[in-house]
Amino acid sequence: MDIKVKKLEKEAKLPVYANLSDAGADLFALEGLELSPGERTQVRTGIAMEIPDGYVGLIWDKSGLSHKQGLKVLGGVIDASYRGEIMVGIINLGNEKAAMESGHKVAQILFQRVEQAGIVEVNELNETSRGEGGFGSTGR
Repeated sequence: MDIKVKKLEKEAKLPVYANLSDAGADLFALEGLELSPGERTQVRTGIAMEIPDGYVGLIWDKSGLSHKQGLKVLGGVIDASYRGEIMVGIINLGNEKAAMESGHKVAQILFQRVEQAGIVEVNELNETSRGEGGFGSTGR
């Protein structure tokens, strides 16, 4: 499968797989940024993509940024029909200011097959051993 990528800015970097067996391709910040603890922002990548029908791009954290700096990606579902700039929402969950320079890795994108499910309204759902138990109901 090929993903067509359009640079919207001359300085933008195309996504790159750092290793042959990597699941995600790195996305790069178009501009530098600094985030105080608790602050969130959208990071421009300067690129747009043409994801094939039947696939989705899922934006995930870079483990180094999340573990070392406390930067967490805020959701990221890129539908096949979207042609706008890829933006990465992030929040600083750390205790110190976090900085990133232009051109640095900000997140990674995984391309996966999707299947649309039929949504059917019903009056009852099948019983299971778990039932309505959630939020820690299965113990530690």
